[in-house]
Amino acid sequence: MKTKLGLLYGGKSAEHKVSLQTALAVIKALDLEKFEIHPIYINIEGHWIKGPELTAPVENIKALEFSSADSLSKASSAPAIFDGGEQKDSLDVIFPLLHGTNGEDGTVQGLLELLNLPYVGNGVLASAAGMDKVLMKNIFAQAGLAQVNYTFFIKREWEKDRESACVKVEAELGYPCFVKPANLGSSVGISKCRNREELEAAFEEAFQFDRKVIIEEGVTAREIEVGVLGNDDPECSVAGEIVPKKDFYDYNAKYEDGNTALIIPADITEEEYGQLTEMAIRAFKALDCSGLVRADFFLTKEGKFLINEVNTMPGFTPVSMFPLLWKHTGVEYPQLIERLVGLAKERHDEKQQIKYTV
Repeated sequence: MKTKLGLLYGGKSAEHKVSLQTALAVIKALDLEKFEIHPIYINIEGHWIKGPELTAPVENIKALEFSSADSLSKASSAPAIFDGGEQKDSLDVIFPLLHGTNGEDGTVQGLLELLNLPYVGNGVLASAAGMDKVLMKNIFAQAGLAQVNYTFFIKREWEKDRESACVKVEAELGYPCFVKPANLGSSVGISKCRNREELEAAFEEAFQFDRKVIIEEGVTAREIEVGVLGNDDPECSVAGEIVPKKDFYDYNAKYEDGNTALIIPADITEEEYGQLTEMAIRAFKALDCSGLVRADFFLTKEGKFLINEVNTMPGFTPVSMFPLLWKHTGVEYPQLIERLVGLAKERHDEKQQIKYTV
């Protein structure tokens, strides 16, 4: 029998467009002999729209941006989408293809847990902690993972005393440093700062996207990434290196101008690869991850790895780093999707064994 797969994409997020690109790529790669594809679109206003089953690949993202007139359900609330009369319990697995806030941060995962639906990827805790860069780095520190120095501020602190915030950054981190929204991905709202003027502008930019920002020490290092796949026994892909032609790997370099070189496999020694994968799996387990993670590292000129972050829903088009890493490891894009669906079922089945009564 075919697996009835619900694709959840779009979202009320600054990464809405990225999610649409991901959904388009996944739909084109799915084997229609193995899967029924049921699209569920969340528009930028946050309305949930369940479209008709897709019986053929779509050619562009416009075909995935449903309006309320296209919906199979008059209700726009999330539970109604999954529990629509005759459609009740029709979906075997949900694949959240959501990036950023209101999707990758544990909110949708919590909803799917309450509905007791199997879903691809990380659970509530891993998603929330992985999304909040401050909490993530605190957990990594507790796990003994080496990383760059960092500090953070909430918006009220910044507005109350901007001078003290700048002085603290300069004293603890110095220049150059990077200012980022704490809860966002795809390099949205990130700035590199070389002086006080740029630092103040970076705070203003980042606070447009989140109430909390993190500031990280700048380091001269190579950017090395590795994919992690699995549940309780995760495995790693080959390593890849990002070589941006700009100062850093920003949103445009990732998704628009292609102004970045991806080197796979990365030119590192076998010993360095061993250190990298050990740290990646330790980070995966520290956050209690499941399904997939892309772990990002800095490799200093002294040969030391520093973990930068993990992405619990990495870019997932065929030309994104995570699928490319697995392609070079021997897992093609359609196979990767099927493995993730299998891991989702495995994790869900395991959870069904948990007792909730005494």
